[in-house]
Amino acid sequence: MDTIRIDKWLWAVRLYKTRSQAAEACKGGKIKINGQNVKASREVKEGDEIEVQLTGILRKVKILKPAKNRVAAKLVPELMLDLTAPEEYEKLEMIRQFKSEKRDRGAGRPTKKDRRIINKLKNN
Repeated sequence: MDTIRIDKWLWAVRLYKTRSQAAEACKGGKIKINGQNVKASREVKEGDEIEVQLTGILRKVKILKPAKNRVAAKLVPELMLDLTAPEEYEKLEMIRQFKSEKRDRGAGRPTKKDRRIINKLKNN
């Protein structure tokens, strides 16, 4: 059975933009296999379930095939099965909406009072 380093596989399936970011995530305890933190050099194989802490959500994926090289985004579903709960994606969407502010067209810049209200809402 083929095995590959976890940092290389995370980079190959586009969960991280660079391999060094994937290695840093392993070092920081953001990657778990079967509930245990792993080092970047940990070998993974087909069937392993991985938990990845990304931007406020916990993604769970199952390895379908090990990949030595980075693959096109269209080919990622052939290499991994996404087991992430739909609530996690809803939480991510809520975070994105909360970060962006929407103002009516032509309303201009917020006044000092508006800014204080916005800051109060964001901090509480």
